[in-house]
Amino acid sequence: MIDSFEVSKVAGAVLAALLVIFVPKTIIDIWQQGHHAKEAGFTLPAASGDAAGAAASSQGAAAGGEAAATFDAAKVAAMIATAKPENGQASFKKCLTCHSADKAAASKAGPNLWNVVGRKKGSREDFGGYSEAMKTKGGEWTFADLAGFAHNPKGWLPGTKMVFQGVSDPQDVADLLAYIRTLADSPAPLPN
Repeated sequence: MIDSFEVSKVAGAVLAALLVIFVPKTIIDIWQQGHHAKEAGFTLPAASGDAAGAAASSQGAAAGGEAAATFDAAKVAAMIATAKPENGQASFKKCLTCHSADKAAASKAGPNLWNVVGRKKGSREDFGGYSEAMKTKGGEWTFADLAGFAHNPKGWLPGTKMVFQGVSDPQDVADLLAYIRTLADSPAPLPN
């Protein structure tokens, strides 16, 4: 029969082997993440037309040595005419975590997105969780505004309470907005 000292030795050997394997791997992974972050050297722009975002974009391009890709909300809005709402509907499932999209549904952690295009920003009556930034933004939701916000919520509207990081691919944003456009009794006219 094996005594407790032998069990302790076996357990110690197993733990030592795991440490020998995982500690160097973890150190290498941490070093590589830090190394690659320095190589990237650019900051994503806030939104098209935003002076701070444009400055960050040009600083990032200079630091990275390559032109940083920019997101053009107006171009994405123009893409909605040929976008695929069915693809956007699949992407919209992520949004349903916080937003409802049925006409009669109450808002959830975020406002209901039924008929959002053309609605005054920060105005959904059954939603009281708007940030001060959203309440004071002003204007109505246009496709370009929705594109900028869906792409980079915190960059488009600093101070927003929305925690979603955004949709990076312009075609995915266009598909998403094509679907959101259908969430209305009368879909908003396509942008020119």
